[in-house]
Amino acid sequence: MNPLLHARISVDYPNKPGALRDIEFEIGEDEILGLVGESGSGKSTIALALLGLLDHKGAAVRGEILFGGRNLLALNSRQMRSIRGRQIALVLQSPLASLNPALRIGTQIAEAWRAHNPGAAKQWKRPALELFERVSLPAEESFLERYPRQLSVGQAQRVLIAMATLHKPRLLIADEPTSALDAVTQSEILELFRRLNREFNMAMLFISHDLLSVASLCSRIAILQRGQIIECGATAQVFRHPCADDTRALLEAVLKNSIAATEMAGDLHGSGVADSVSVASTKRSTIMA
Repeated sequence: MNPLLHARISVDYPNKPGALRDIEFEIGEDEILGLVGESGSGKSTIALALLGLLDHKGAAVRGEILFGGRNLLALNSRQMRSIRGRQIALVLQSPLASLNPALRIGTQIAEAWRAHNPGAAKQWKRPALELFERVSLPAEESFLERYPRQLSVGQAQRVLIAMATLHKPRLLIADEPTSALDAVTQSEILELFRRLNREFNMAMLFISHDLLSVASLCSRIAILQRGQIIECGATAQVFRHPCADDTRALLEAVLKNSIAATEMAGDLHGSGVADSVSVASTKRSTIMA
């Protein structure tokens, strides 16, 4: 079976040539692929490249991004606008900063709906409230009247997820979606992503530095370091038996910086990366069960 997405790209910024160097990966239908890397490794650049948004940063993209058999890099701006938000959607890491503070939640949902349903502009409310129920938000018109400042961070993230899935995209890109959340809300959002993947048959690219989140959610993982994918494979296999020394070192560095891992440091003391992630992943799965 052909993958939903196959990317083979390089990216150069005006002040940073080689931001991405000959990276190649694919995402299957209904698959959740985890992308892990240190800060500055190029994770967000990959997300922007898939969405066709690197032009705004003056970046040059070479290669091809095959999505549903079409090369996205060969499409013009109008064609990309018809895909962006409808077939490929994005959830960002700063929910309150991503919402317009001057507009009510209902207004922002309505604008997202009209972008791809101009002939049914007034029919947004019912699908929006149905999605709110799916993402565990109040499915009430009074909630649509709230401003972002009246929401908790967790509620704002759920609103962003609802907006991103409003058109039931084939691919959802989640860029560090749990980094601003407390541990309990993180677990709830991960369960929400898992449920949306199952119910909507929606593929996902889950970008994170949190190995525990990746281990509990993703079937495969790609390791990004200094603009290159140095390893890609089944999540359990990469965590337990990394092939490259650089992968092992990167996993150790990311794990060391993980808040959740730090809290479990006593339990993980003396274990290698493989055992650490295995134990931590088991603990999180138990908590979420």
